[in-house]
Amino acid sequence: MTQALNGYEQVGNGPRKVLAMSGWFGSADDWRALAPALDTDTFTYVFFDYRGYGRSRERDGAFTFEEAAQDVLALADHLGWNRFSLIGHSMGGVAIQRVLLAAPERIERMAGVCAVPACGSRMDDTRLAAFRAAVDDVERRAAIIAFSTGNRLTSRFSAHLARESQRLSRADAFAGFLPHWAASDFSAQVEGNATPVKLFIGEHDPTITADLMNRTWRAWYPNATLDTLGNAGHYPMHEVPAALATALENWLKEA
Repeated sequence: MTQALNGYEQVGNGPRKVLAMSGWFGSADDWRALAPALDTDTFTYVFFDYRGYGRSRERDGAFTFEEAAQDVLALADHLGWNRFSLIGHSMGGVAIQRVLLAAPERIERMAGVCAVPACGSRMDDTRLAAFRAAVDDVERRAAIIAFSTGNRLTSRFSAHLARESQRLSRADAFAGFLPHWAASDFSAQVEGNATPVKLFIGEHDPTITADLMNRTWRAWYPNATLDTLGNAGHYPMHEVPAALATALENWLKEA
């Protein structure tokens, strides 16, 4: 019996393998704007969709990152990838660390783009309730996106991303993943991990800041370094795609 696999989009056919995991409001489509700037002779990129999202929208599940990690590894097996690197945006930062914990010997390096650390976002009950309200309210989604990009972009931009997030994710999946990135803490399991990590933050991101990265990711991963992307908030793949693609590949090619 053939194992069901999550949906994905592949770009490139190079020998270096990279799998990207999106954020709470995102999907595999988030990475499309990077494609024209990517070195498709050196790299093969796979942009992964979680269960309940995008190309995996009809896939039921528990909507946990442990489950997502097993889905990633099943897809990697299907693709014949023994070792590969990971990119995670926002909640995808939690997701890629769960993949690392599930199969540390298979992960070459990890890049976190405005990435939630292993301690989660440490939301209190009030903030968690506000995010929960966004599950069924597209205007609340837009407001969160506007805040996380520094309230400096047009309202149409935030509204567009909010509508796309609602279109490309099921409400039960969107709600299901929330507590696992907002309020869980598995930092003790990654502390001291020697995997090379590059962290990218946006200069206008009000929550994923250099101070937070230094207190979390960089405290737990001894080989983690940090770069700031100019003219970006929490969504650099939409705000500065060519700059993000360049920074990612400059780092990936160091290996």
